Amino acid sequence: MENTRLKFISQPFGGVVLLTAINFAFPLISLAQNPTKQSTTQIKNYTQKQAVPTATQTINTKTPRQTVPAARQTDTKYTQRQPAQGVTQINTNYTLGGGDRVRVSVFEVPEYSGEYQIPPGGGLNLPLVGNVSVLGLTTEQAADLITQKYSRYLKRPIITINLLSARPINIFVAGEVTRQGAYTLSLQGGGGNDPGVQFPTLLSALTTAQGITQSADETRVELRRKIGRGPEQVTVVNLREIRRTGRIAQDLTLRDGDTIYVPTATTLNLADARNAAASSYAADPTKPRTVALIGEVLRPGSYLVTEGTAEGGNANNTTGAPSITGQPTLMRALQLAGGITPQADVRNISIRRSTRTGGEQSIKVDLWRLLNSGDITQDLILQDGDTIVFPTATEVSRAEATQLATTTLAPSRIQVNVVGEVKAPGVKEIQPNTPLNQALLAAGGFNDARASRTTVDLVRLNPDGSVTKREVKVDIKQGINEQTNPILRNNDIVIVNRSGIAKVGDTVGAFFNPFGTVLGIFRSLFGF
Repeated sequence: MENTRLKFISQPFGGVVLLTAINFAFPLISLAQNPTKQSTTQIKNYTQKQAVPTATQTINTKTPRQTVPAARQTDTKYTQRQPAQGVTQINTNYTLGGGDRVRVSVFEVPEYSGEYQIPPGGGLNLPLVGNVSVLGLTTEQAADLITQKYSRYLKRPIITINLLSARPINIFVAGEVTRQGAYTLSLQGGGGNDPGVQFPTLLSALTTAQGITQSADETRVELRRKIGRGPEQVTVVNLREIRRTGRIAQDLTLRDGDTIYVPTATTLNLADARNAAASSYAADPTKPRTVALIGEVLRPGSYLVTEGTAEGGNANNTTGAPSITGQPTLMRALQLAGGITPQADVRNISIRRSTRTGGEQSIKVDLWRLLNSGDITQDLILQDGDTIVFPTATEVSRAEATQLATTTLAPSRIQVNVVGEVKAPGVKEIQPNTPLNQALLAAGGFNDARASRTTVDLVRLNPDGSVTKREVKVDIKQGINEQTNPILRNNDIVIVNRSGIAKVGDTVGAFFNPFGTVLGIFRSLFGF
């Protein structure tokens, strides 16, 4: 048996088989005993470009370039915690495009490595392989693509791509923002190698667009993102939750080509609207607002309202409106218009507001709640272009009219003209809701010898431009009532007529003394 084995080994064919078996078995034994050594041996046996695959192939490394993936991790955490029904979670990976500066490293082939500014078309002109388009690819995808290109020329190529500096981010903001349109946002901090670099966020973009309007639905702000040739991805951000909880993790970082859409609110909560108006992403409170007030106000018209001051509708403020300071609210605009009339229905004030989408919102405000319960939310912050309508009350309560006259809703003073047979005729300034009897007293009372004490004429200019005249039976002993002691309005004219005896005496005097009458006329005309 032993001889047979020796004979087999001595044959040429047998020797070859034995050596092959030994060469095959020893590497397996070595690998089992020291796998690390075997891996190192394999790396050393690689051809040109071999590198540790996890070094810098993408931005998702633990080197100082981790600034960008840190933002992506924040976005991912938000989408996991706040999934939106019916929408796709946003892809937060950074994709390459024209303007990015990258470094392409070919392991152990420095002559093929280099820094490149990606042109608008996205094509990199690389040594040996020529033009390679990386437009819309992540750094990982771009590295894989370039690896495939070089595999035709190099054995087992390893390619790493680093983002050195990101391009400016071009976005579009639409919907309920002060200024819709396209914006270019720059990165904050240094370049891609600087750990302090920060991508702009959704909130900063809204601030750049001068804030959301009062018509915005801050709970359903959409961020739309196109990834490569895939479908558009949409995620919904609730700005109200950011404002209430302070969870800035929901403030998504932006990418080039993003679109932000702020929808119009279908309903309006006055308290939320007031809080949103005070946020950093709201419209600038110092920006002038032009609003119109119509209906039962003292001076209907257009007014310019700002945060610090408020003026009448003309540039020189010739309307006599006071200068009001504070926030641009409904009450400030009302004070500019001189306050309400006694016939105003303060419970059903409506505000017509045009939206950025071409529609119109109708907002109801109850200023009676503001006066009686201190509900400050009823004092709505206005928006440019608002039309405020003060309707006419169907029934005026005497007690409510008296109460309203002492509030800031009413004008501080109104003017009436008392003419005729009174002791001190002329224009009189009186408090709002002053009755007829008090206006007569302000004019000194009746001229005892000549006045008719039973009736007076009340001439009124109506809001629609018409003029009415009616006879009022005067009763000094009566309280406020529409028949004998009505409440006066601004610019009313009270005419106290002559008594019958005074009319007869004037007629007789003119008949018997024509010369004296003519002489009086000449004296008044020529001063003699």
